[in-house]
Amino acid sequence: MLVHAGKLPAKAAEELVKQAREKKTSFVNAVIASGQVSPADLAHTMSSALALPLLDLSAMDPQRLPQNVIDAKLMQQYQVVALSRRGNRLFVGGADPTDLEVIERIKFATQLQPEWVIVEHDKLAKLLSAAGASASETLESIAGGDFDFDIAEEEAPQQESAELADVEDAPVVRFLQKMLVDAINLRASDLHFEPYEFHYRVRFRVDGELREITQPPIAIKDKLSSRIKVISRLDIAERRVPQDGRMKLKFGAKSIDFRVSTLPTLFGEKIVIRILDSSSAKLGIDALGYEKIEKERLLAAIYRPYGMVLVTGPTGSGKTVSLYTCLNILNQPGVNISTVEDPAEINLPGINQVNVNDKAGLNFSAALKSFLRQDPDIIMVGEIRDLETADIAIKAAQTGHMVMSTLHTNDAPKTLTRLLNMGVAPFNIASSVLLITAQRLVRRLCENCKQPADYPREALLKAGFVEEDFDGSWKPYRAVGCSGCTNGYRGRVGLYQVMPITEAIQRIILAEGTAMDIAEQAKKEGVRDLRQSGLVKVRAGVTTLEEVLSATNE
Repeated sequence: MLVHAGKLPAKAAEELVKQAREKKTSFVNAVIASGQVSPADLAHTMSSALALPLLDLSAMDPQRLPQNVIDAKLMQQYQVVALSRRGNRLFVGGADPTDLEVIERIKFATQLQPEWVIVEHDKLAKLLSAAGASASETLESIAGGDFDFDIAEEEAPQQESAELADVEDAPVVRFLQKMLVDAINLRASDLHFEPYEFHYRVRFRVDGELREITQPPIAIKDKLSSRIKVISRLDIAERRVPQDGRMKLKFGAKSIDFRVSTLPTLFGEKIVIRILDSSSAKLGIDALGYEKIEKERLLAAIYRPYGMVLVTGPTGSGKTVSLYTCLNILNQPGVNISTVEDPAEINLPGINQVNVNDKAGLNFSAALKSFLRQDPDIIMVGEIRDLETADIAIKAAQTGHMVMSTLHTNDAPKTLTRLLNMGVAPFNIASSVLLITAQRLVRRLCENCKQPADYPREALLKAGFVEEDFDGSWKPYRAVGCSGCTNGYRGRVGLYQVMPITEAIQRIILAEGTAMDIAEQAKKEGVRDLRQSGLVKVRAGVTTLEEVLSATNE
């Protein structure tokens, strides 16, 4: 369009395309950087070519622009400005509408649906420069103050008064509170505060994906770190070694626990805050995504008077929530339940929870030995890591206790060979393990905006569907995206392989058969593997084929 309009020679256009590819930027940005086309000509040409509205920023009163809709740092980074808002629609002014990543970032940060308006880049730069100067003045004013941070905190250790003055810095307190509240509203599971040499960033993990939220000024990194450490009852003077703590935020009518972990890096302390919502353990087994047959198998196993139930999967696959849900079902006044974890993530009233403390000699095996003298009915071990822990857990399962634990294996059949490789005798495995559940988490489709997807038949067959599945009674869906979700997804759902240890599988274990032998027998007995469990969710319109393939692609 620029060449046809006589605004740019063809040879120069080809050179700019080449530069854009080399620098991994957009063609529009390359044109702007070159200065070969005037801002007015570029804006008019793009408006015509892309059928987007054109706005003269010089006619706008900066004071009437919506404030605080888009973070100032985000506007500076992506060279955009918020123009107006109507309902869940946000009109965004920018010089480069071809950069789709910007729209996605703005959509995530604001939870609104951005619509592009083209503006001249020189006028936009002038407006953002003025706004940046104002923001800099505000940030430079970060100094001592007082603000009631609505956190239910215990009395912190005594610190030096100068350090406490920094910790109680009002803008830092407000910023931290806003980040925690925003994370809860966005249903995040973790917050990452990350210092680098020249910038500082905050990221949230939402539905299993890390998303950058903001880039606060790097000058606040030490004050923010100290504030988090004080309310987590950590030592703010110690910056050379990792520390772990907890804090609690009153959010509406309920209190939410946070687990805090600090880690010294080259340019300061990285802090990760995990949100521990005890209500997740009380949602019930149906909310986790178990199919009817899988739920019946699991409940039949945990209601047995003794034996072992194992939950397996990689880190972040929801094993802890599954175990807590089972414990919550079994948590009755007549039952004595004890757990040992590293650390205990969710506080469940009525259950005796113990944290591992390696420095004091309280590891999994030591806690298990102590539990057996505490008259337990049900024991939960956070993770079986070694032969000693495995032996004690199996002996407990054989002597009249229900034992639940986790292992890091890819699927249920491989769990049995993992125990054999640890050194556990085949007879002990066959006589104690009742059921093994392997699981993964996939993102759940947003019910408001999901739309039918048109997958090629060959792709569905390759994924694992069979000809009999194409009976016209179902259709797959794809993610679209709306104001109430994140890129078409909202929340997560589990994929499960629930494998009871039957007599046939016991015989394979005693004969020291392989994981493949066990998997083949489980398949004969109607146990779905993780991929098949995922395809059931695709048929039901709960998630997308892409999510299932990503989670089960071993």
